[in-house]
Amino acid sequence: MSKFLPGIVSSFIIASISWHLGGKFPVIGVAVFSILTGMLISSVRSYPVLAPGAGFAAKKFLQLSIVLIGFDMNMFRVLEVGAESIIVMLFTFSAAFLTAWAAGKFLNLNSNTVTLIGVGTAVCGGSAIAAAAPIINADDKDIAHSISTIFLFNIIAIFVFPAIGRVFGMSDTGFGILAGTAINDTSSVLAAGYSYSDRAGELATIVKLTRTLTIIPITFVLSVYVSGKSANKSKLKFSFLNAFPWFVAGFILASTVNTFGGGIIPSYISRYLVISGRFLIAAAMAAIGLNTDLVKLVKSGSKPIFLGFSCWIAVSLVSVTVQYFMGLL
Repeated sequence: MSKFLPGIVSSFIIASISWHLGGKFPVIGVAVFSILTGMLISSVRSYPVLAPGAGFAAKKFLQLSIVLIGFDMNMFRVLEVGAESIIVMLFTFSAAFLTAWAAGKFLNLNSNTVTLIGVGTAVCGGSAIAAAAPIINADDKDIAHSISTIFLFNIIAIFVFPAIGRVFGMSDTGFGILAGTAINDTSSVLAAGYSYSDRAGELATIVKLTRTLTIIPITFVLSVYVSGKSANKSKLKFSFLNAFPWFVAGFILASTVNTFGGGIIPSYISRYLVISGRFLIAAAMAAIGLNTDLVKLVKSGSKPIFLGFSCWIAVSLVSVTVQYFMGLL
């Protein structure tokens, strides 16, 4: 446990400072201050002692924060936003996979890299890549290029998306759905959403979690496809337990308690849990910043980066276009 303490404590210290700065400069936001501070520290000097704790905090704090934020959600609203966003997702998924296929052909990239970047862009970034990689027998190089590419655009999105939203005067609803459907990893979705506004952050969270659940049918379809091409067609590599994002279940449970609990948890405690959840987002972003090597990300390969960029732009444009015709912007 002691090996985790330096990274965890550092993440909390950065989050505390960023919490104060975010209150002073709400246009920038707590999450942006957190990841930027972490990245600045890691760029000045590498601290290997922080890596284990920062890696733990980046994943576990983020998952716990999502569960705690559920205590501020109304389950009827969650279902309403989730159902509404599915229409946008159908188009963004199509855009991600079609663009990945076309750009992959143009760039002459191997099919595994194309599949992983397509799945990572469409569904939920690194988690989707990790779930899909063993199914398609991707090697370490394919996985490294794909995750690096997706993560690079996650970092960019945290800074670029809120600025674009403000320039074009997007509503909280429009920006929340845009962030939830067009940004890849959950951490970046929450960071960008809450940097825009609390309302946008809440909507982005719901949309993103709805999108995350699609990892189950998508990995199942991949398993069937790969099994169909394999000589041994009985080998189906899909695992529901491995594919299911269990923190989503915690979020749903917390939202249900908040909606139907009837005073099981006093309102002041719920409010404290929600604030704690938002603070943990800042701590998770600080941890991600501490573990980020931008130079290494950029050097991951020009072709995968161009593929990821193409998918990212296609998904963003399609999300905005569909929302425009649905009257959500």
